Amino acid sequence: MKSFFTALVSLLPLATALPLISSESPNVQPKSLYPFSSSGSNAEVAGRLFNIDGKVQYFAGTNAWWLAHLSSNSDVDLSFSQMAATGYKIVRVWGFGDANTPPPSTNTDPNLVYFQILNSTGAYINYGANGLQRLDYVVHAASKYGLKLVLNFVNNWGDYGGIAAYTNAFNCSSTSFYTDATCQKVYKNYVKTIVTRYRSSTAIFAWELGNEPRCNGCETSIQIIWLHWAMSDGLHPLMESVMGVMLMEVEKIKTLDYGVFHLYPNSWGYNYAWGNEWIEQHDKAGKAVGKPVILEEYGTPFPYNHTETEGPWQATVLKSGIAADQIWQFGPNGTSVPAEGFGDVNTIYYKTPEYATLGKGHAKAMLKKKV
Repeated sequence: MKSFFTALVSLLPLATALPLISSESPNVQPKSLYPFSSSGSNAEVAGRLFNIDGKVQYFAGTNAWWLAHLSSNSDVDLSFSQMAATGYKIVRVWGFGDANTPPPSTNTDPNLVYFQILNSTGAYINYGANGLQRLDYVVHAASKYGLKLVLNFVNNWGDYGGIAAYTNAFNCSSTSFYTDATCQKVYKNYVKTIVTRYRSSTAIFAWELGNEPRCNGCETSIQIIWLHWAMSDGLHPLMESVMGVMLMEVEKIKTLDYGVFHLYPNSWGYNYAWGNEWIEQHDKAGKAVGKPVILEEYGTPFPYNHTETEGPWQATVLKSGIAADQIWQFGPNGTSVPAEGFGDVNTIYYKTPEYATLGKGHAKAMLKKKV
C-alpha cells in the first residue's frame, strides 16, 4: 500500500531510541518502518471452511510462537520461506511480550524482545527495535510469503509475561484477571493497540483473545462474558478456545467466527488413540453450530519421532470436517540462532525425515482434499 523503504536508513537511529509510550492512547502510535500489505483479501468464513485469497479449501498451518521474538529479519524470512515451501497457509504467532521490567541487554533471542512493560505506575508499549518493530516485520514479511497470521494478546501461562505480569503489576489474581477493572482496562488497551496497528494488513487471519485462557474456580459464565466484550470492539475474524468450557458453548457466541481446540493427551491422562475421538467430538460440535473448527495445537513429547503418534490424528482430521490443523510446532533449519533454543519436545524441524510426512505430506493432502 505505502512504501517507507526510502526512509528506512534515516529513521533507523531514531527507532532504536524510541521511548516507552503509555498504552492509554492506543490510537497514538509511531509509524511502522515496514509497510503492511493490503493486497489480496482478508480471510473469510465460508460455511465450515475459510476463503483465503479467493479460494475456499481445507488447509494445514503451524505454530511459531517465537517468530516476533527473533531480532534478525533474515531469520524471520528464512522461517517464512520454509513454511511457505511446506504448503502451510496460516501461522500462529505470539502477539504479546509482557514484562514487569525490561530484560537484561545481555539476553539473546528469543528472550531480548518485549512489547509491553507493566508496573504499578501503568502500562507502556515498547515501540523500539526490540519491541513492536519485531512484530511489525513479521506482519510485513508474512504477506511476502503468502502466509496469514493468527495473533493472540495474552498468555495464560507465565511465559513472556502473560496474565502473571498483570497480576504482579496490578494486584489482581489469575482468577480475578477476567473481571478486575484495572487488569481488564490495561489488557483491552493492549488489544486496541495491536488491532489498531495491524488491522489494515491482509496478512492477519484472526485475532485470539488469549493462549489457552482458563479461570480456575470461575463459573463458566465469567469467561463467556469475557469473550462477549469483543463484539463491541469489532475484532474480526475472531476466535477462541477456553480451557474448561465446551466448544459448543463458545461457538454459540455470535461474535466468534470459528472455534479452536488443542490436543495433548499425555498431559491430560489419556492415551494417544483417544486423540482421534477428541477430534471427532469437536468436528461434531462445529457441525452442530455450523461454524469452522481448527485443531490449533497438537503435539507429543517424542523429539524427532512424532510420526507414530501424530500421523493417526492427521488421518482423522483428513476424514473429518475439521477446516484446518496447526501442528505444534514448526522448527526452522538454518537460522542464525539455533532453532533448538526456542523449540521443545513437540517441535518438528524442517528437513528432518518426519517433517516430510507430518509437515509437507500432510499440508499437501489437506490442500488436495475435496471441498
